[in-house]
Amino acid sequence: MDVFDHESELAACARRDASALRRLYEREAPFLLAVALRIVRRRDVAADVIHDSFLDIWERAGTFDRERGAARAWMASIVRYRALKHMRRTAREREVDPDARAAEVDDAPDPLSALASSQEAGRLHACLAQLEPKRRRAITLAYTDGYSHAEIAARLGAPLGTVKAWIRRSLLALKECLS
Repeated sequence: MDVFDHESELAACARRDASALRRLYEREAPFLLAVALRIVRRRDVAADVIHDSFLDIWERAGTFDRERGAARAWMASIVRYRALKHMRRTAREREVDPDARAAEVDDAPDPLSALASSQEAGRLHACLAQLEPKRRRAITLAYTDGYSHAEIAARLGAPLGTVKAWIRRSLLALKECLS
C-alpha cells in the first residue's frame, strides 16, 4: 500500500517547497474537488474553490498542528470553508435569471448518465432510510446542505460530540450498505 505523508508535505510547504505543494495537489485534488462539488454543485465553481484552497494551504501550511488532527482533514476543512463561503456569498447576490435557468437545462446530463445516477441515488436513498431519523438528518445537513457539525448540533438540539459521533457512525454504516 502506498503511504503518503501529508504532514511532512505540509511541513515542506511551510518551508516554501513548491514541489511539496505540487505533490499534495496531485494526490489530493480529486478528493478535495469532490468535497467542494458536494457543496457548490457546479464543477467550474468547485475548481475555483480548489484553486483558492490550495493557495490557502500554501500560505497557511505553517499553522497546521498535527496534535489537533490529521493533515488531510485539515486540508478538507479549508476546502469546505471556502466552498461554504462561496455559497453564502452567492446566496446573498443571487437573483432569478431566466438565462441562467436555460443554461442549466442545456447542461443536463445525457439520459444514460442520468439513469446511472438515479440508480446510485436509489441505492443511497435505501441505505439512508436504514439510519435513525436524527442520524439521517445529520448526514443530509452535513453533506447535502453543507452545515458544520456545530450548526447541525444547534439545528437538531443535540450536543456537538453526539452529532460528530452520529455522522461518523452513519458514514461507516452507509459505506458498508453501499459496498
